[in-house]
Amino acid sequence: MAGKPVCQNGQSTGQTLQGHLGARARAYGRLPLPADLNWWWTVGAILCAILALMLLTGLTLTLAYTPDAGLAFGSVEGIERRLPAGWLLRAMHMTGASFFMLALYVHVLRGLYYRSYQSPRIGVWMSGCVLLAMAMITAFAGYVLPWGQMSYWGADVAGKAVGALPLIGGWLEGVFLGGDAPGTPTLHRMFALHFGLAFLIIGMVMGHIAVVHARGSSSPSARPAGVTGVLPFHPYFTVRDMLAIVLVAVAFVAVLCFWPELIVEPANYRPANPLHTPADIEPEWYFLPFYGMMQAVPFKLGGLLLSGGAVAVLFAVPWLDRKVGDGQGVPTLARVAAMLLLVCSAVATAFAGAHHMQGNWLLVARLGMVGYYAYFLAYLPLCRILQQGGRV
Repeated sequence: MAGKPVCQNGQSTGQTLQGHLGARARAYGRLPLPADLNWWWTVGAILCAILALMLLTGLTLTLAYTPDAGLAFGSVEGIERRLPAGWLLRAMHMTGASFFMLALYVHVLRGLYYRSYQSPRIGVWMSGCVLLAMAMITAFAGYVLPWGQMSYWGADVAGKAVGALPLIGGWLEGVFLGGDAPGTPTLHRMFALHFGLAFLIIGMVMGHIAVVHARGSSSPSARPAGVTGVLPFHPYFTVRDMLAIVLVAVAFVAVLCFWPELIVEPANYRPANPLHTPADIEPEWYFLPFYGMMQAVPFKLGGLLLSGGAVAVLFAVPWLDRKVGDGQGVPTLARVAAMLLLVCSAVATAFAGAHHMQGNWLLVARLGMVGYYAYFLAYLPLCRILQQGGRV
């Protein structure tokens, strides 16, 4: 009988691997972090927990899903009605998508407020922006898969928007839809995109965490760790992260069981009908600000560029607000006012995107879009001047 593989020091391969993993875990637990980290720094752990849930439920759902225009809606109904606990798995996956995007937006807002994008953490910010773009693409692809009314017409609107690009628009629309209109080729593309990007996101998250460890974590004061003091990651921050995950899990269960209408579009529980256009075509809530911007402009190309630019401008943030000195610099009142402007503008544009873009809603969408871009193109470049007015 063959024995266990033995290393040169007499230990088995399994024992060696276990020892390496244990050493890595202990090193991770001893990771020094700024002592002044607040509860906003728990959102990263929340995102990792939700991502794990999304991966597990998504892999299970793929076992019974059929990416075919004639069968997709029926396969989703079969998951909910015939697959053991299928309704729960799908509800968890749908709720998880909304919670993940909400936590991701909060994570980005925290970085903007505390200016976590400044040197030497530009790489951390850029990898986070890539993750945001990947998550948005993955979420949209997943929204198309049930092939309900909103799924079909959402794919149709997205295809026509891409087709508005000059020169390559028609080609990109054909690649996206796989034909002249959404159909089975579209579903195959969205299924492959949703499934493949999910694993790429996991790899990107690991890279993002590695960059955070290499560059060091930011802090509310933005001062060097020697000034604020440091504490090991475990147990000081792991306990708080676990408590935050438990609190989010309570909210998750509450929405899942008592308020599913907050995240569910009733029209998507009807099968796709290419001959009947819904009165209001709207995406999931986390896409509404960008959808509102796209509708607020009277020509398609302008709307596409402005809605896409709302995400693309995040990549330019480290250069729009260059670091000056060691501290935050910008007065707290100015930072709070600017953040309120950004959030209120995005919310206003989202509400406008959920309604017919005419009259007062058109005005709200345009004002919200101006306020959103004003944060990045006016406030951030002025931060250098604001720094001269006071210190946090």
